[in-house]
Amino acid sequence: MRVLSFDIEDWFHILEHEPTADVRAWPRFESRVRRGTERILEALARHDQRATFFCLGWVAERCPAVVRAIDDAGHEVGTHSYAHEMVHQLTPAAFEADLARSIGILCDLTGKPVTSYRAPGFSITSRTPWAFDSLVRAGIETDASLFPTWRMHGGFRGAMRRPGWIETPSGRLREFPMSLSSVADLPVAGGGYFRLFPSRLIHTLMRREPYVMTYFHPRDFDAGQPTIPGLSPLRCLRSYVGVPGGFAKFERMLRAFDFVDVREAVRRIDWSRAPTMRRRAGRIGWEVIPASPDARRGLRLAATG
Repeated sequence: MRVLSFDIEDWFHILEHEPTADVRAWPRFESRVRRGTERILEALARHDQRATFFCLGWVAERCPAVVRAIDDAGHEVGTHSYAHEMVHQLTPAAFEADLARSIGILCDLTGKPVTSYRAPGFSITSRTPWAFDSLVRAGIETDASLFPTWRMHGGFRGAMRRPGWIETPSGRLREFPMSLSSVADLPVAGGGYFRLFPSRLIHTLMRREPYVMTYFHPRDFDAGQPTIPGLSPLRCLRSYVGVPGGFAKFERMLRAFDFVDVREAVRRIDWSRAPTMRRRAGRIGWEVIPASPDARRGLRLAATG
């Protein structure tokens, strides 16, 4: 099963970077998100593919046509928060207020419930167990925020690596974690890794896995975007490597594979055989209760069903 997803944010929505951190300063930057999203939608239409778009509430508020175009094309609209702040830097109350604001804006634009969420920077970590409970209480049914190893802005070591359940005090939440290649624990299906590695290697690694979760941003394919001031050499590399050829590589991937959005992935999975992640009773940390022995085979069957 291969799931196609996008984080709809603008080129200046970079985490942990002071010159672009203040949401009050964002209106002074040139917005490029509309043209970038339209280009993606045109490519998906050419290849008859469906995707889930996790949209920033701030972008939806200022560029409502972007969200309406996504919805009109038949894709799923999820939330990526309102102000693109990392979850582990927020209080529970601030997180819930940001989440509610983003959901309200997106629901008003589409007239549909918003039931899918991805945290900025995959920033739900083992230190923020309350975030899952907040998502359930806000009406979120499916999360795609777990990055099951260390990463720059968060990461959740020991988390599940296949779709499964997360238990919270308010109920269960479906989880679609970021997929990592079993060869080297690399998220080759999105971001800088996708732009860096050649298509042949990416396709080979993707074919090895029964579950692939992709993630892209309009800026991944925007060779004309301004350079963000003040980035370190490493962050410049991470932000801009492979951008000029990124869209052609993206289209090669669309030709090579069939994808589903999160909604369709939910329908295809037998959730009775999915693993469950929960807090350890009376102990610090989390545990993953394995699925049945044939769960991996079930994912393979779902990918071809």
